[in-house]
Amino acid sequence: MNCREVLVRLDQFVDRELNPEEVREVQQHLDDCPPCQHMYRYEARVRRLVRHACSELAPASLRARILHKQD
Repeated sequence: MNCREVLVRLDQFVDRELNPEEVREVQQHLDDCPPCQHMYRYEARVRRLVRHACSELAPASLRARILHKQD
């Protein structure tokens, strides 16, 4: 797996949405590639900050409007 392939899958890797084989391949690349490690750490940190900053639930009316638009 090369850097481009890892970066395409990085969001899914951080969100734990890859299958076990893809996780192994991405992790193996990250273990050997400092620039991709940096991108991974950045993405993981952003997600932690967003989770922490966005801990409030949206009002029920907003959630209903969003769900209605998806139909």
